[in-house]
Amino acid sequence: MKRTQFMLGRVMQGLLAILLIATVNFMLVRAAPGDPVSVLAGEAGASDPQFVAQLRAQFGLDQPITTQLATYVGKVVQLDLGFSYRQQQPVLKLIMDRLPATLLLTGTAFALSLLFGITLGALAARRAGTWVDSSITVVALIFYATPLYWLALMAVLVFTVQLDWLPGFGFSTVGSGATGLALAWDIAGHLVLPALTLALFYMAVYARMTRAAMLEVAQMDFVKTARAKGVKPGRILRAHVLRNALLPVVTLAGIQAGGMIGGAVLTETVFAWPGIGRLMFDALLQRDYNLLLGAFLVTAAMAVLFNLITDLVYTLVDPRIEL
Repeated sequence: MKRTQFMLGRVMQGLLAILLIATVNFMLVRAAPGDPVSVLAGEAGASDPQFVAQLRAQFGLDQPITTQLATYVGKVVQLDLGFSYRQQQPVLKLIMDRLPATLLLTGTAFALSLLFGITLGALAARRAGTWVDSSITVVALIFYATPLYWLALMAVLVFTVQLDWLPGFGFSTVGSGATGLALAWDIAGHLVLPALTLALFYMAVYARMTRAAMLEVAQMDFVKTARAKGVKPGRILRAHVLRNALLPVVTLAGIQAGGMIGGAVLTETVFAWPGIGRLMFDALLQRDYNLLLGAFLVTAAMAVLFNLITDLVYTLVDPRIEL
């Protein structure tokens, strides 16, 4: 009962946060210079004021900003994200078409970053002060400090152009006609470079945090007591040190999981990955307000959802925490 009440409370807080985010995003996008009417009129070569006024009336851009905001929020409550000016399709349909590709990319990158980050961090903490610890720390700092777009470009240059080991662009091979396992294998091959590139930065963060947290926990009294009782070092590391050191890592991972979806714009653009990040980039260039706002709203909703899941994971990592 207590858990249910907590979950309902968090869901209500999340919905309120999403509405506030939708309002702020609407005002920020409207404050930016340019609008879809100017872009469409410029591409059509028609600068006639009457034609421009007709387009503004058609898109509802001739109404006061408060009226536009109230209309937009009312539609969001009804799960209506509007209609794309440029794509001539409902925004929700466009986003749902791209969402699986983004979830595949970010989910794979997130899992790889957690797996390798925690593993390397635990290894560095266990070998603290040795060349293993120093090597892992230096590599983590390099990946943390290197711009993501540069890593992506170098990965394409080395593994696609020079070595020809992996495909560098797209979701699958165009015109291959592959189905079933062949199609899955083809998609997996295209996924390797973007997923690894996106995972490297977060892996460095998790490795550094895991190492620091484990070294801190290793000095606590309950760990010293376990050593005094003769518990095997491996069990102490897994059951006592690592498990208690995971709490800050879980906290950071929950925050970054939602941000990773919105942060995949560079990766999806460089690798031509057909996800939401690429969709947002195209919508920004085309001043497609509804599509841009819809993509922002979906990424915000995913961030809220991942934070809710993080609260539940807390209870699995540390049973002392009660919801």
